[in-house]
Order: sequence, then C-alpha cells, then structure tokens
Amino acid sequence: MTFIPHPDRRPVLVAGASSGIGAATAEYLAAAGYPVALAARRIDRLQELADKITASGGEAVAVPLDVTDEQSVVDCVAKAEAALGPIEVTVAGAGDLAIGLSYEVTSEEFASQVNIHLVGAHRIYRAVVPGMIERGRGDFVFIGSDVVLHPRPWSSAYVAAKAGIDGLVATVQLELEGTGVRASVIRPGQTITGMGMNLDQESTEAMLNDWIKHGLARHGNFLAPEHLAQGVAAIVAMPRGAHMRVVEIEAEGALNKKGSDA
Repeated sequence: MTFIPHPDRRPVLVAGASSGIGAATAEYLAAAGYPVALAARRIDRLQELADKITASGGEAVAVPLDVTDEQSVVDCVAKAEAALGPIEVTVAGAGDLAIGLSYEVTSEEFASQVNIHLVGAHRIYRAVVPGMIERGRGDFVFIGSDVVLHPRPWSSAYVAAKAGIDGLVATVQLELEGTGVRASVIRPGQTITGMGMNLDQESTEAMLNDWIKHGLARHGNFLAPEHLAQGVAAIVAMPRGAHMRVVEIEAEGALNKKGSDA
C-alpha cells in the first residue's frame, strides 16, 4: 500500500516549550512553516515566544500545560486543536532536574522525577495518539537522554525515567506498526538548557567530580538547544514510509590544533 504524503498543514504540539530544547524546537519548526502550539506551565514565557514567532510570520499559540495533571494534559490538547486543527506532530520534552545520591533522595523525590519525565510523557502520548491512529498518520517524538546508555551518578531518578522512555518507545513502536503513526526518541548528550540551573553549587560540583572520576565528562563542549531542534525537524520531515526510530545527538569535542589548522 502506498503511503499518502504528509498534508500541507501539520500542526505541532511542543510540551516543555517555555525554554531550552522545547522553545528552540518550537521556534525552529515554526520557521519551517509548521503551526505550533507552545505548551508548558510558564504561560508568560510561552506567550513571549508565541508573539516572537507570529511577528516573524509564523503561526503559534500558547497553551498552559502541567504534565503531572491528566486533566491539564487533556485540556491542553483540546485547546491546541481548537486553535490550530488536529495535532499531526507532538514533541514531548517537558521536564526538570533534581539531583542527589540514590541512597539519600527520598522516595517522593524519586517518584516526582519519574512522574514528570516518564508518566508525564505517557499522559501526552495517550491524549494525542488515538486521534493520529484514527487519521492514519502522525509523528510523536520523545525527548530521551544519553544517560540511558551512560548512566551518571547523582541522577538515579532521572536515569530511571529516561530508561523508561526508551522502554516505552520500543513498546509503542511495535504497537503502532501498520497504523501510519511513527514514534521516535532523541537521545541528547550534554546540552545547555535551563534545566538544572537552580541546583546548588556544592551539590553540582560534587556531581561533576563524580562524573569525571567515572570518565563521564570527556570534554567541556555542550550542545545548544538548536541542535536538538534540527534533529526533531529531521525526524518529522522524513517522508512517510520511512521512520527515524532512534536519533543520538552528541556534542563534538573541541578541535585540537592539528584539526583546527587542517
């Protein structure tokens, strides 16, 4: 059976669009012609970005979203579709970062990270994918992490949640086979975002020293959120009939003198 090409209009819902990877992805996709619904808790920051996008000739709407609240997720999708039409593309990237040694964090703190990063992503998935299946097309992109492949000390809850994302994606890819809906995961390496900027200096230094001790900080270069935005754009722009299932994006190490002179 021949796949029908993507429709000309493909509304996008970006969860976690108030900063970092989500904001960069929303702006990048809007510049590429996608109508974008910006979703997060910080509605004032969303509105600023929506105004910036529309001033540049794009189409954007700001919608409040708390991924830990199922009704908020349902309402967010309803408002986004009322403004832009049926959601064709979803990017699930909402999250924050709380650190601590695994034997010191409380079970409540641990569960909170899993609720945001893993269960929150599933809430969004559950709210939009049935409609995609009914239409026979759609892209759902989960923002994962390279900590799944290289776990880092002080991040046990975050690592567990992102490992859960990988397991969820692997499962739903099997379940969505033949529906026309594609589920993908991006695993970013170290990226400069607002996530984790509220951590105290003492804990951060202890964490980084442990990373170095275990060889998990090979160099000091970081990805920019825009690099991940380009990865998302490549996934969803892939012609129907093909599927970028897992994409890993890492920062390159600094050029050595020989390389820079080449």
